[in-house]
Amino acid sequence: MANMRLTKNEMPEQDPVVRAGNFDEVALGYTPEMAMDEAKRCLNCKNPACRTGCPVAVRIPEFIAKVAEGAFEEAYDIITSTNSLPAVCGRVCPQEKQCEAKCVRGMKGESVAIGRLERFVADWHMAEQAKLGKVDVEVPASNGHKIAVVGSGPAGLTCAGDLRKMGYDVTIFEALHKSGGVLVYGIPQFRLPKEIVAKEIDNLKAMGVKIVNNAIIGKSETVDELFADGFEAVFIGSGAGLPQFLHIPGENLLGVYTANELLTRVNLMKAYRDDYDTPIKHFHRVAVVGAGNVAMDAARVAKRLGAEHVYICYRRGRDELPARLEEVEHAEAEGIEFHLLNNPTRILAGDDGFVTGIELLRQELGEPDEKGRRSPVGTSPNPLIRNTTGGLTFTRKGGIEADEGGVTAREGIFAGGDAVTGAATVILAMGAGKAGAVSIDKYIKSKNA
Repeated sequence: MANMRLTKNEMPEQDPVVRAGNFDEVALGYTPEMAMDEAKRCLNCKNPACRTGCPVAVRIPEFIAKVAEGAFEEAYDIITSTNSLPAVCGRVCPQEKQCEAKCVRGMKGESVAIGRLERFVADWHMAEQAKLGKVDVEVPASNGHKIAVVGSGPAGLTCAGDLRKMGYDVTIFEALHKSGGVLVYGIPQFRLPKEIVAKEIDNLKAMGVKIVNNAIIGKSETVDELFADGFEAVFIGSGAGLPQFLHIPGENLLGVYTANELLTRVNLMKAYRDDYDTPIKHFHRVAVVGAGNVAMDAARVAKRLGAEHVYICYRRGRDELPARLEEVEHAEAEGIEFHLLNNPTRILAGDDGFVTGIELLRQELGEPDEKGRRSPVGTSPNPLIRNTTGGLTFTRKGGIEADEGGVTAREGIFAGGDAVTGAATVILAMGAGKAGAVSIDKYIKSKNA
């Protein structure tokens, strides 16, 4: 029987005062009863607009119908027919701007909580696997063709998973000692537990995807050498981990961190834990410049590291905040202080060379006009691939030029995710990895026709 309630089931979460002092996951997830009740709010539309908003085309009404019945394993099978990382997507995908934005229920009241249901199903499946004590997946037969994937972030993992399902022998080359890319170094434990990422990757490994860590393509081995090793195509999903700067006085002072460095030390190298020796400074007052999801992550991490005051400094107003509303609300609840319509002009230092303050220029919002606005400060692709791979073309900001299918200027090389677009969302990178897998399959089949 349909549930016509206008509001979603609330997601249980840690108390803000408690969670601001720990790195445990904030959102606690639905119970089976909550999930089934929420699933019954879905109208199971004949022409589901929600699916058109999903970059990886999850069969949304179908899996939700199974949740409503309590058939959680069947729901998982439906989700993973198109999405290799459901537990990740259920946590960090901006559903409110994609699938949920197109949900018919959202026209009068709140949309169905699609992301929360996806997370529930994935977590339920992982719990069942833990009871079995093994990863239980179908291993596709090999078609005899070898594909290399550069980078184990969301684009690379998705491309590899889809290709493996098609029968390809896939090897991922990852520069870091841990697999997962931005999922492990960029997103804090309290938003995306690393154990969840590891389990998603274990599923791909069990399916036959090989991962080689500490392999810096462009340095330890070039793309050309991958072809010489017998790989028939290469997908580049190496992300955009190179920080860009504000270009204001004082940004080289002691005590100034890029978000990349702070988050990598904390997320990948566990600087917040006493049983790790990773060094990190603990400050009483921290200013974070910017208001995207990465800025929210950095601010909330600083708070958990013991900062008494953490400020978000952003040159535009509240309506222009680029971060997800959920992340903004979580940050505010945890005591992060917002200084909006303030643009940093210089960073100040004491005689010891350490930061003592930041100078802000008060802003006013004028008429909407893109002309003359400064580009957002973020990250860009590492130049190693660019400097060691002939035949590719690149954008002004250093991204690899590729079409919507990930096809680049050089035959046999495909690319997607942040390595092409610059910093974007996890789900858009996954969509690019999925498109790349389709293009690679067409390419290999055309060569062997």
